[in-house]
Amino acid sequence: MATPTKEQLLHWAEQFVALWNAGDKDAWVANWRAVAPGDFRMLDPVGTPEKHGFDTCALEGWDLFQSAVRLRHHPGTVYVCANEVAWVMENHFSVHGVERMSMSVETYRFEPDGSVVIRNYYRLPEASDGEMAEIFETYQPTHQPGS
Repeated sequence: MATPTKEQLLHWAEQFVALWNAGDKDAWVANWRAVAPGDFRMLDPVGTPEKHGFDTCALEGWDLFQSAVRLRHHPGTVYVCANEVAWVMENHFSVHGVERMSMSVETYRFEPDGSVVIRNYYRLPEASDGEMAEIFETYQPTHQPGS
């Protein structure tokens, strides 16, 4: 497989959010696999143990977060440079019935062999963040709250 083109990566980025928010897992998976049919590696967030494989890096996050989180690219912050994508993501969720939003900086490097390396930057939830803290206990059991 050749490295995805800028147009392919922009389409992937647009569909990443639209399909997530629509709850269309099959189409979301197909969107991923169109630009990254190979291996996945992910630091989520950077500073925690690296995750490996599509199921762990993509599907696990879908299954844990999709019903609780809505995504939005922060306007003007989707960048495609060669084989890399970076964006600032708004992550909207509810804690104790109160709508909250947190920001993340996310980078994706797509390789010619179809693999992708993902590096995400965000603060892990505090123990007092209710449902989101509970989800992260499953997703990132070695995390330090608020780090």
